[in-house]
Amino acid sequence: EARPAATQASQSADKTPLTPRERELLRRVQELEERLKAVESKVGSASGEAGSPAQTEGPDTSTAQASANNASTSAQSTPSAAPEQQNKAEEEKKKWGKYTPNLGFKVANTEHGDLSISIYTYVRYLNQNALSPNYINGFGRVVPVVQRQDMQLQKLQFKFLGWVMDPKFTYYLWAWTSNPTMGQPAQVVLAGHVDYNFSKYFTFGGGIYSLPGTRSVEGNFPFWLSVDTRLISDEFFRPSYTTGINAKGDITDRLRYQAMLANNTSQLGVSALQLDNGFNTFSGALVWEVPDFGIAWGDFDDHKKLAYRLGAHFSRSHETQQSQPGTETIENTQIRLGDGTIIFTPNIFGPGIAVNALDWKMTCVDAGLKYRGFSLDGEYYWRWLNNFTGPGTAGLPEIRNHGFQLQASAMAIPKTLQVYTGGSMVLGNLGGGYDTRVGINWFPFKNKVVRWNSEGLLLYRSPVGYTSVPYNVGSTGFVFHTNLEMAF
Repeated sequence: EARPAATQASQSADKTPLTPRERELLRRVQELEERLKAVESKVGSASGEAGSPAQTEGPDTSTAQASANNASTSAQSTPSAAPEQQNKAEEEKKKWGKYTPNLGFKVANTEHGDLSISIYTYVRYLNQNALSPNYINGFGRVVPVVQRQDMQLQKLQFKFLGWVMDPKFTYYLWAWTSNPTMGQPAQVVLAGHVDYNFSKYFTFGGGIYSLPGTRSVEGNFPFWLSVDTRLISDEFFRPSYTTGINAKGDITDRLRYQAMLANNTSQLGVSALQLDNGFNTFSGALVWEVPDFGIAWGDFDDHKKLAYRLGAHFSRSHETQQSQPGTETIENTQIRLGDGTIIFTPNIFGPGIAVNALDWKMTCVDAGLKYRGFSLDGEYYWRWLNNFTGPGTAGLPEIRNHGFQLQASAMAIPKTLQVYTGGSMVLGNLGGGYDTRVGINWFPFKNKVVRWNSEGLLLYRSPVGYTSVPYNVGSTGFVFHTNLEMAF
């Protein structure tokens, strides 16, 4: 019975190409046939010479026969999609490397380490023609506002990440450039950090990180509702990227921490010779969230159960005029007053008065909710500037600012179309401002690798801005920008 079954499987294989698994089954069937022939020949020969007792000396032919039948049956049950499976297998052989969202493509994987390469970039059309051409700052001075209309390859970032020698010893190295800031000190940035993961409770490292002073600098870029732009309150209060030592980990399944001791609040575009020798910048965060909340704003993942987070942040630093970046460097976070004036500007508080150094403190709390494609996020900030040093600063009072932001979003079409809105305000002595915005995100491939974003902003006396974001200091009026973003 095994031989006809094998013949039938062979005929079926002649009609349709077999997969490697089916070819292996067929080989086993043929091997069993050969064994059965040998057994039958031996049994037949022994029967002719010594009678039936010799039949008990051979192997159990019923077991071999059953195995052959099972194998041939499996071969006979070849699905009709066998050609498609074989073509798919052959196509897979032509590919190499593994892709992981937000970690890019793995290009090396050895016993001594691995390497993945990730790329982020976007093209932006920006129209600021509807902005007022100037504004009056908190000291009664008329300040011009730049009005732009252009298209830029706004940012290009390469990330190289993986581990070396020990899977717990990881590296994250990156390079970026921002075309609108051509010629500025930090137009091209090379940076990164190395870390050792002792356990889920403690990871320690050194290098350039974003200080975890607000939610947007916890390491969730670029997964914001807008493309590479924050609301003005977040931009006004947050710290930035600098060099230092960093520790993070889980305290419980829902509570995690991050803490950093660093050079200053923003080192991009600042040389080591411009830094003071205090190494006294600190920033920390405690976050309570459900395990599947995720790092992104918005509920692209369509949580079926309510997901939430609560966060608290605190930062402090002693800042000097020399340690602050230039006004147009990318990701700059100059310490500004509520009207947008840089506090180290000479004579703003009166003739002969100049702030050369100060103490900066900032804290904030945030909360977020996600449920069935909807999200709601809020954050409140407080900032204090005091202990001024410099000519004529002895009588300067403490400067306080506070502010907030709110953002809401909904997936109008799951995994495809997202609408959002947001607003923020900066308050306190010596000026303030606000912004509101509405936007739409289209994900053509139903993932976050590619999106087309369009957004309209209404601004009033923005206290912050530079060439890498769609608003300038003092902006009042309407701004439109649209972006094609790729992040893999």
